[in-house]
Amino acid sequence: MDMQLKLLEAGKGALIGRLRSHPFLQRCREGAIQLDELKVFLAQQGLYSAYFTRYLCAMMANLPSNREVLALAENLFEELGLEPDSPQPHHEVYRSMLYRFEVSLESAELLPGTSQLIDTMFRHCRDTRPSAGLGALCLGAEALVPAIYGDIVAGFRACGAADGDIEFFLLHIECDDGHAETIRDIMVDIAAADPGQLGIMLAAGSDLVEARLRFFDSIEAACRGSQPQATHADTAPEAIPA
Repeated sequence: MDMQLKLLEAGKGALIGRLRSHPFLQRCREGAIQLDELKVFLAQQGLYSAYFTRYLCAMMANLPSNREVLALAENLFEELGLEPDSPQPHHEVYRSMLYRFEVSLESAELLPGTSQLIDTMFRHCRDTRPSAGLGALCLGAEALVPAIYGDIVAGFRACGAADGDIEFFLLHIECDDGHAETIRDIMVDIAAADPGQLGIMLAAGSDLVEARLRFFDSIEAACRGSQPQATHADTAPEAIPA
């Protein structure tokens, strides 16, 4: 198991480095991002994350036993505010943030990169091989959140945003490591039983990172006024913006 864990952690590190090399996140870290660009990010991230419960449920349907399902269900209940004494549901925190920045998902245009990111995540989560969905959700999403959101927070602060206005990102920088570890532990068990599954996990994570890079490309292109194929979104935030 130690070997599988080391390989997964090494893969995660490489994927984080690949993602953080994108100019959008670089400009966030450097304080060179514009608030209008960050608002486009808020809308597109919200549209992608509106499906998060469905990504998770599609993947859970393919898990090998109820033990794994219950472990992930705890994460889901926490996000939805269904645990006893749980804080405000995360989708409500996100909606409040959108309101502060005067961003509406209902009127947002679904950019091509966002549409592709949604399709890529669904494809892996619906794969009957649980390793594909686990790799996508962990290495391609949850495990990346602290790094991505850390850069996004730096960008908002450089634009003068108060921490109270970006509470959602600060909250997830703290909590999503635990969510990623829950998925990672399941991945380690599966890979220990069948080492061939490790490659599937890493490939799925890489596929999601490539889709996320195109997501950022789409945002930059839209802000330059060179994105002609945006479509009207027909979804609203109902789930977990992660």
